[in-house]
Amino acid sequence: MADPSSYRPRPGQIPDSPGVYRFRDEHRRVIYVGKAKSLRQRLASYFQDLANLHPRTRTMVTTAASVEWTVVSTEVEALQLEYSWIKEYDPRFNVKYRDDKSYPYLAVTMNEEFPRVQVMRGHKKKGVRYFGPYGHAWAIRDTVDLLLRVFPVRTCSAGVFKNAARTGRPCLLGYIGKCSAPCVGRVSAEEHRELAEEFSDFMAGRTGTYLRRLEKQMTEAAEEMEYERAARLRDDIGALRKAMEKSAVVLADATDADLIAVAEDELEAAVQIFHVRGGRVRGQRGWVTDKVEEITTGALVEHALQQLYGEETGDSVPKEVLVPALPEPVEPVQEWLTGRRGSGVSLRIPQRGDKKALMETVARNAQQALALHKTKRASDLTTRSRALEEIAEALDLDSAPLRIECFDISHLQGDDVVASMVVFEDGLQRKSEYRRFQIKGFEGQDDVRSMHEVITRRFKRYLAEKEKTGEWVDEGTGAQDPAGDTAEDDFRDASGNTLTEDTGRPKKFAYPPQLLVVDGGQPQVAAARRALDELGIDDIAVCGLAKRLEEVWLPDEDDPIVLPRTSEGLYLLQRVRDEAHRFAITYQRTKRAKRFRASPLDDVPGLGDTRKQALLKHFGSLKKLRSATIDQICEVPGIGRKTAETIAVALAQAAPAAPAVNTATGEIMEEEPDIMGSGGEPATAGAPDERRGQET
Repeated sequence: MADPSSYRPRPGQIPDSPGVYRFRDEHRRVIYVGKAKSLRQRLASYFQDLANLHPRTRTMVTTAASVEWTVVSTEVEALQLEYSWIKEYDPRFNVKYRDDKSYPYLAVTMNEEFPRVQVMRGHKKKGVRYFGPYGHAWAIRDTVDLLLRVFPVRTCSAGVFKNAARTGRPCLLGYIGKCSAPCVGRVSAEEHRELAEEFSDFMAGRTGTYLRRLEKQMTEAAEEMEYERAARLRDDIGALRKAMEKSAVVLADATDADLIAVAEDELEAAVQIFHVRGGRVRGQRGWVTDKVEEITTGALVEHALQQLYGEETGDSVPKEVLVPALPEPVEPVQEWLTGRRGSGVSLRIPQRGDKKALMETVARNAQQALALHKTKRASDLTTRSRALEEIAEALDLDSAPLRIECFDISHLQGDDVVASMVVFEDGLQRKSEYRRFQIKGFEGQDDVRSMHEVITRRFKRYLAEKEKTGEWVDEGTGAQDPAGDTAEDDFRDASGNTLTEDTGRPKKFAYPPQLLVVDGGQPQVAAARRALDELGIDDIAVCGLAKRLEEVWLPDEDDPIVLPRTSEGLYLLQRVRDEAHRFAITYQRTKRAKRFRASPLDDVPGLGDTRKQALLKHFGSLKKLRSATIDQICEVPGIGRKTAETIAVALAQAAPAAPAVNTATGEIMEEEPDIMGSGGEPATAGAPDERRGQET
């Protein structure tokens, strides 16, 4: 626990201007981000008698080891920078609204030649129109099913669309009139896009135009005695009205507004949002947060607005935002919202009428969400606390292991040897800090040696981080590890970006665990302990969990610890071990699949995936490409003569694949199997869509 006076800035050093400040802990990780109209006045409030501080603020300033700030021109810039840094650094003492699910949206992919209506979750994509969010995906599908009768827009996947275009036969929806079948040319791309725009307009609340138009067409059909057409239009009108009834009118005058309500107690707060478009509730969502800092209702609302509109622009930000309390000061927030929308946004508290009544409904939903969350979490917190206490007691630790790291080795008969590191904090997964390793120090199958290498590499990086902050200095930090790399190299995030600068993000090996778990028995535990001893680290507990009898092994112990089968501590260790195994084997399978998909074209320098696909699509198979002349290869778009010559040399040097054999007759096939997938794409073995940690 640090004394705030040890890092308090000198008098007069802090500027009296707007800005954003960051508190960092002893490991240089950002633990709190805040903004201020006057940095001098705000930061001075943290450096006073600890007894006068709120308990949570007191915990933050005693956890911190330094403070730094950035001066900006206006309060609006401070608001924008604060949001960016909270999103980037994920500071533990800031309010962060968490959600237990990803809300589904009704999306219309206007960025495609033939727009598609579908359910989408996750981050929003450019060029796609979104409606919602909805509480359940089935609610979207029910609405779409009713509207497709009037607006028969494509809903099929790209694969189904390409297959229908290839065969000349539409899918079932095309036959029953719920798709205009652009795949077979029943409508042109322009006509189909017009349908998609009408569908979007109707979902956006502009319903009266289409209803009046259909009613007029129905009347004209009846007058001309086209009764079948009139009956069909009558049913279309009924479908539209039924879809509209699913979201009743709550505000008059086709109001576009978002209503935000907050329910809170001393420890937690719940936020509920109703999205009203065209006077109807089009979506609802909610978040819950721990109040890890002293915060007012207005500040909670401000954080909710940042979370809600931080990535939105244009019409996604409504003209009116109704809240239970205004942020202080309100002008910068309102100016920021106006900038996001591109036109004026009204941020206010409803005082009377329908809007106040609807706000009371939103507030009741927030109260119910908070009560439900507290009921669920009470049991969850109790169970996790008991599990950590049981582990500490069984392993004779000084305190509960709040951070646990687990390592596992995976390979296939000695090939593609990889390792995984998973992190659990407070008994919960911390997926942003998962890591992947390739074994580099040797080849072949040796789990014990692999474990020693991985532990060494992981904690060399930890010591390197300590050296940066001046906590630990040793001449050997930059020495080569068993894999032949230093503590700073081959350190990449999930996108392949190198991370070597001191950013303060919680994405490095800066935090040591209280408990290190390995998947295995005595040999693996001994290897892990030996790796730590060689680096001079003696304050991290080590244990192993053997799969066969679920025994817990400790270093230098001949007999394992056997936890009761009903032990919450054993259950938590099993979850950690199983997660490490899952993460390792997923990575190993991905590497193996890439190796199996290797092609002679991979060795051609400067030939990327796009031009490889163009070559294979043009010639149809690798055998035909191998037999092509340089002039024929040059006919492929994007392939010049020099590149064609390089390709021809690479294919000539590569050994041809073994001929395909018909297993039924034993006949050797003359042609190589077609390596193209449907739709002209290269056929590839799929790998699980897996959230990945950093590869090291």
